[in-house]
Amino acid sequence: MRQKELVLGGLTPLSTIDFPGRLGAVFYTQGCPLRCRYCHNPELWPAQAPAALAWPAVMAWLHRRRGLLDAVVFSGGEPTAQGALGAALVQVRDLGFETALHTAGVYPKRLAEILPRLDWVGLDIKAPFDRYPKLTGVPGSGEKAEQALTAVLASGVDYELRTTVHHQLLAPEDLMAMAHNLRSYGVRRWVLQEFRTQGCTDAALACMPSRLDPALVARLRALVPDITVRAAA
Repeated sequence: MRQKELVLGGLTPLSTIDFPGRLGAVFYTQGCPLRCRYCHNPELWPAQAPAALAWPAVMAWLHRRRGLLDAVVFSGGEPTAQGALGAALVQVRDLGFETALHTAGVYPKRLAEILPRLDWVGLDIKAPFDRYPKLTGVPGSGEKAEQALTAVLASGVDYELRTTVHHQLLAPEDLMAMAHNLRSYGVRRWVLQEFRTQGCTDAALACMPSRLDPALVARLRALVPDITVRAAA
C-alpha cells in the first residue's frame, strides 16, 4: 500500500538559501537510511517516528502563504524515502509554488519519476562513489548516488551538486578524484560545504574544525569551473 500523506519532522517558514534565488519554505521529511557522520539532522533518521506536523495542517498553512512565498523545498531526512512525495509535489505545484528537492540520491528510480515535478534539485555527492559506504554506512550507496546524478543531468532540471567537506572524511586527493569524475559527466555547478558542528553527534568530528584550503579550491576549479564554497557558520 502506498503511503497516503507525507510525514514531516519539521518546517522552516522562510528561507533564502535552500533554493537559490527563491523565497521558500522548507519541509523536512522524516526518515533516512544513511548514517553520515557529519549529519546535522540525526533526529530525522528514524523512519517510523510520528509526524511532527500534520500534512493537512501544513497544506492549509501553505495555502495562506500564496503570494508571499515563491517555492517549497523538500529536505530531510531523505524525501525520496517516502512514497507520498510525488503526490505532495503535485499538491504544492497546484497551489502555484515552485518545487525544489534536497536529496542524497538514495532512491534513483523514485528520483527519476518525480524529476518532471521539480524546478530545482540539490543533489548531495558525498565522496568518490567507491568510498561511499565508509561515509554513509550503507553498502551500494555510491552506485545509487551515481545513478541519481545521471538522472538529474539527463532531466534538464536546474541543479547544484553539494559536498560536505571535513578533512577526516575527505582528503584532498578524494576531492580531486571527485572533480575529475564530475568533469567527465559535464558537471559545472558544485558547492563545497564546510563542515558545521550544529547538530552533529559525532564528537570526533565536532571537536575538530575543518576549513577548505584556497589553493585546493583553485585546483578543483580548474576541473569544475563553477565552484562555490559555503563557509561554516
